[in-house]
Amino acid sequence: MSPVLCKCAPRLLTRRDAVRVMKKLLGENDVEAVLQRLDRLTQDEARTTAALTLQVVYNLFHNMKEVLDCE
Repeated sequence: MSPVLCKCAPRLLTRRDAVRVMKKLLGENDVEAVLQRLDRLTQDEARTTAALTLQVVYNLFHNMKEVLDCE
């Protein structure tokens, strides 16, 4: 039996809904500033994740090379 959603069930907020609510609460300029900061933070997080991933891969490669050289 599948669940039935009624009109009173909360719906997921889409980005458009969130932006509309934030514009009402903060005003147009503040929303743009918040979205730009969020975008910068997301890009920083992606760069940090990539750097950490490269570090892990490098260490794995280095360790594998040491094991193979010892044989």
